[in-house]
Amino acid sequence: MRKAVAVPLSLLGLGVAGIGYASVLERNWFRLRRFDVPVLAPGQRPVRILQISDLHLTPGRTRLINWVRSLAGLEPDLVVNTGDTLAHADAIPAYMRAVEPLLDRPGLFVYGSNDLYSPHFKNPARYLWRTSKGDSQRNMPDLPWEELGAAMTSAGWLDLNNTTARLKVAHLDVHVGGIHDSHIDRDRYEHIAGPAPAEADLRLGVMHSPEPRNMTKFAQDGYQLLLAGHTHGGQLCIPFYGALVTNCGIDRARVRGLSRHDAAWLHVSAGLGTSPYAPARFACPPEATLLTLVPRRPTH
Repeated sequence: MRKAVAVPLSLLGLGVAGIGYASVLERNWFRLRRFDVPVLAPGQRPVRILQISDLHLTPGRTRLINWVRSLAGLEPDLVVNTGDTLAHADAIPAYMRAVEPLLDRPGLFVYGSNDLYSPHFKNPARYLWRTSKGDSQRNMPDLPWEELGAAMTSAGWLDLNNTTARLKVAHLDVHVGGIHDSHIDRDRYEHIAGPAPAEADLRLGVMHSPEPRNMTKFAQDGYQLLLAGHTHGGQLCIPFYGALVTNCGIDRARVRGLSRHDAAWLHVSAGLGTSPYAPARFACPPEATLLTLVPRRPTH
């Protein structure tokens, strides 16, 4: 009888320990990932892009705020925020404090669905058979996304939602095309469609959700590097197996990290936060990424 009781209690103890690890330790185990991306012309000097994504910030996330502030020590040449910054209506001051040391750098941003719509409880198991696409579209936006954008643009960062821009990044002439979040059907690729200028030193595509249909359009238009977030890297992963879900159209193998999409490089950030209603990560620590752009190997 004692053995029969001991086994369930042991499993319960492991479950409690796993939940504690995922919600307390790994959720706050912020990491910087680094990749070299060979997209520059031979002979050009390396340029560094810092990508932050999916903070899902609430005012009380002091550890996350301070960690993002510390990223200024990397001295990036460009900062890119790929969306889902907010998780609370009062989080804009906390976010601006987090990025304040980075605001003297060139920066740009797009929105994610959770910049417009506040989080609510969802059964996490349903992600196994469907995405969260369309969940928020029944309601009007209830987060201060316009104020968020105004705070960033007033600091000099560029709003790239369904538009293009040309900017100087270190010694590079950079053309950027960006789209709003496809997860809530606000992407309008037709607003930026057409060949990206071939004379630009770098052609950069920015989006929140890495939907293959949009990634293919970017690649066909000559964009060399695509940046996205949204997936949380799967958030709850299985060691040695990886993500169970991506919550969008991208395949599991590319749910996070650097990969290829047609002729373009693609980087998908696993992001820094979680929904307040699912405050856990497992085998998928929160991350920001420093992408060092380096010259392509000469072709003979």
